[in-house]
Amino acid sequence: MDSRISSDTEQIDHKTCVSICDAVGERLQQSMKPETEPTPRLRELLDALQRHDGDLH
Repeated sequence: MDSRISSDTEQIDHKTCVSICDAVGERLQQSMKPETEPTPRLRELLDALQRHDGDLH
């Protein structure tokens, strides 16, 4: 599998990117076993991400 990106690729718009990310997230949630509670470190990272997202809106 060639992981290089050719220079003639087209950029995708923000709406398409968000849709792809949402779809990937949904599939990950469906395929992963549910955990009872995230680890403290993961909870810390999720909280930081949520704060960061809040700053962007």
